[in-house]
Amino acid sequence: MKVVLIYFLFNLYNPLLAQLASKKHNGIEIITSGGKTADSLFINLVADSNAKVVFIPTAASSLRSDLGTIWNPDEEKNKKEFKQDLLKRFHLNDITVIHTRDHNEANSVSFVRPLRDAKAVWISGGNPGRFMVAYKGTLLEKELKLLLQRGGIIAGESAGAIVQGSYTIRGNPDKPVLMVKGSEQGLSLLTNIAINPHLSAQKRENELVTVIDRFPGLLGVGIDDDTGLIIRDGIGEVFGSGRVAIYDNIKHKDGWYYWLRPGNKFDFINRRPINFSPE
Repeated sequence: MKVVLIYFLFNLYNPLLAQLASKKHNGIEIITSGGKTADSLFINLVADSNAKVVFIPTAASSLRSDLGTIWNPDEEKNKKEFKQDLLKRFHLNDITVIHTRDHNEANSVSFVRPLRDAKAVWISGGNPGRFMVAYKGTLLEKELKLLLQRGGIIAGESAGAIVQGSYTIRGNPDKPVLMVKGSEQGLSLLTNIAINPHLSAQKRENELVTVIDRFPGLLGVGIDDDTGLIIRDGIGEVFGSGRVAIYDNIKHKDGWYYWLRPGNKFDFINRRPINFSPE
């Protein structure tokens, strides 16, 4: 009886704990599957070709720029050309690229120094586990959180969106497994959140149902291609050409999730949509 009561009280107050954990900050986050709309939002938010912007490619083993340059972040070959393509992509005069696979280097002051006066950060796609192995619990994680606290901008596409949550899906770069024990922690820039990009295109609509069933304290956010959320003061607004699915462990019309469309807003602190009721 005592055990049952403790379980009941935990589940009763779990949403309250989620609210307390989801503290507001002064910064802006973009979580997206990628696309031109996200790029345009980022450019408009930075609003200065001379602004200090940092690009983190660590989630990737290989990246292809919009202009076709292919670059392995672990190699110097094509790095200069890729960086030039980034300048054109984000309308900047300069951009700082920081990258390491060494956890100790990521924990050094010299490595994170560019973040301390940066206005914005873009985190690339790739595999979220590859990113978190290098950076979880390091000074880089701390500096990203401080950047938001002082009003900066953090944007991430695909894996770069996943790591902004607190739960990391597909954390094994060598095996396509949804939940990977020991590789589950994200940066928690968005607390008690699991993010799944490329939702409809990759037919992933039901993946987060499994995750949220296993961890009911989490809220799931699924993002279509060319779509995302821009989040300010705990309120996210959908942008792009697709939809965003919210997984709240409640049965809805389309399953164990409901859809947000472009222009719809979601309150991440109180975990509810704004100005409409989900079906």
